Amino acid sequence: MKLLTILILLMMASVSYAERLKDITTVEGVRDNQLFGYGLVIGLNGTGDNTAFTEQSFASMLSQFGITLPEGVQTNSDNVAAVSLTATLPAFAKPGQSIDVTVSSIGNSSSLRGGTLLLSTLKGADGEVYAIAQGNLVVGGLGAQGADGSRLSINIPTVGRIPNGASVERVVPNSFNRGDTLTFNLNRPDFTTAKHVADRINNLLGPNIAQTLDATSIRVSAPRDPSQRVSFLSILENLEVELGKERAKIVINSRTGTIIIGQNVTVTPAAVTHGSLTVTIKENPEIGQPNALAGGETILAPRTEITVDENSGHMFLFDPGASLNDIIRAVNQVGAAPGDVMAILEGLKQAGALNADLVVI
Repeated sequence: MKLLTILILLMMASVSYAERLKDITTVEGVRDNQLFGYGLVIGLNGTGDNTAFTEQSFASMLSQFGITLPEGVQTNSDNVAAVSLTATLPAFAKPGQSIDVTVSSIGNSSSLRGGTLLLSTLKGADGEVYAIAQGNLVVGGLGAQGADGSRLSINIPTVGRIPNGASVERVVPNSFNRGDTLTFNLNRPDFTTAKHVADRINNLLGPNIAQTLDATSIRVSAPRDPSQRVSFLSILENLEVELGKERAKIVINSRTGTIIIGQNVTVTPAAVTHGSLTVTIKENPEIGQPNALAGGETILAPRTEITVDENSGHMFLFDPGASLNDIIRAVNQVGAAPGDVMAILEGLKQAGALNADLVVI
């Protein structure tokens, strides 16, 4: 028996899993922040760009050092490239700490290998400067071009990184030390999991310390003193909580033929027929040759042969409450191809016999 579709069992219904609170939740107000900037990379070996904004930026940079180019004169330097800068500012990052920077070409530069980023600012969504970046790029990609126009590219040579290339200049305000409560937000909203979190905290610290607000948020009374609050959170985030069972779901990737079947997937009584119809078309042209003294011409006469092979269909019956194992066993028995399995599952869903959400990606 063969199964061309990959069937992955996410979790078995009879098994319960416990996860640390820090792995399934985030603390409200404590998050990373995205930074963005613009700069110039210099020192490129003729792989820079020649765009108008690069020329303008380069001239502006020279003017800061008292160098003014005559009007209409361009540098036409192939060793300079305009780049965008992106970085992630972690929560509680303090001035003087370093963060990584990703540098990406925004012009027609062919490679940033060997370049150096000039001093550039990184701003947040509010327009304020939160970090200053500068340094030598590490580029993992490689590109080469021949005189005849042929090219070879390995990975992406127009994107590089500067490890610890930005220095934090400003603290991002947060609400961690404000108020008398902390709020935990589940990464995957679930009413059952939210209740388990609240019950686990109340069993440890006392009744009514934790209250569920909805399927995502659990509000916990916390001390006001910052040092006590840190110790308090350290205890809570390492608590192990039993997760609620996910909704019954089947995910189908129509591009790769992958089918992922989650827990608790069942079907109501249903009969499914799986059959196949093969149509074969062959072209067998015939050559007509006249007799030796007939004076005719050789002709090519087309001849098409069409055959139809209809295999006997396979039928299997799902009993009431058939489980995931029953579905897999039935699919294996018919030797269905990925497209056939998708059609069977979609048919069961349309017929109202599949007790699961069917998601096609």
